[in-house]
Amino acid sequence: MLQTLKLINPRQCAFLRSTKPKMRSTGFLLVFLTGIAATGNVSAHQPVMDMAPRWEHGYGFQIRHESYGSDKLLSGASNVDNALNRANDVNITWLEGIYTFRREVRLTVKIPYVDQRRTVVQNGAAALESGSGLGDIVVGVPLKRYKNAASSTRNIAFTPSIRLPTGSTSGDYPVGDGSTDLGVSFSASFEKANLYQYYDLFFWKNGRGDRGIDEGDELGIDINVGWHPYHDNVKNEGVFLMLDVSLRYQGRGQNLEGTTGGKRVASGPVLVYYRKGIMLRAEYKFPIYESLYDTQVSRGHEIHVGIGFVF
Repeated sequence: MLQTLKLINPRQCAFLRSTKPKMRSTGFLLVFLTGIAATGNVSAHQPVMDMAPRWEHGYGFQIRHESYGSDKLLSGASNVDNALNRANDVNITWLEGIYTFRREVRLTVKIPYVDQRRTVVQNGAAALESGSGLGDIVVGVPLKRYKNAASSTRNIAFTPSIRLPTGSTSGDYPVGDGSTDLGVSFSASFEKANLYQYYDLFFWKNGRGDRGIDEGDELGIDINVGWHPYHDNVKNEGVFLMLDVSLRYQGRGQNLEGTTGGKRVASGPVLVYYRKGIMLRAEYKFPIYESLYDTQVSRGHEIHVGIGFVF
């Protein structure tokens, strides 16, 4: 998926109802608390800025690097012998941005640059395939409804999204699939001075792509729970700790290598450091359970690091 850096103390809850520019540095704390989990190239959340800025005509952007990969071979949920050393390694650098028309209506854009390689089996022997370039761009329109109290706030959101076929489908490991995909997300978040909760249910309808690529539809749930152990009001500086849990189901599909799809549960810690209008975020996620159709390489462990700015 995907977020908010929480309220600092009850007095600061007023900024959630304000659109005044002087509140913007505090509002930036709402930027980065959401996980952005994915299966394959299917992203769950909007950019981590999808909760901020909350003032009208505010905007922000983030540069985020995502990496995952494995040489673990699975048949269903069982490990199988990987005699030919099949493997997969994916690195994606995202440029993600948001514009707030008004507090309840935003526009988000995610632009990926993909660099990937894999070892596959061809004619009984191992072969190396690779691909790099602009991936498929994702555009979303988060629509939110807020409810504020003296020392807390909550919101629900409905987010329609579209993934555009901007990535190339050429080469032996394409960075795009040539299809236009439609997504929808229903989410809720709850915020207090030291506690943050976020729940997201989403679905992607994946279209039929080029060259026989037809990846299955995806259903996912993301849960984030955050703790705010440190904040300095004067410097507008602090730290957030979170636990992210991601559940994914992707229907049986097909890419150039073979069958795709399966089930996966992953979890891991998230660390956020912010100071005024700049934020650093790091996340590590490990698989708890994975079951894949036919025989496939596991997605493996995931690492996300990013830096973001808001104006």
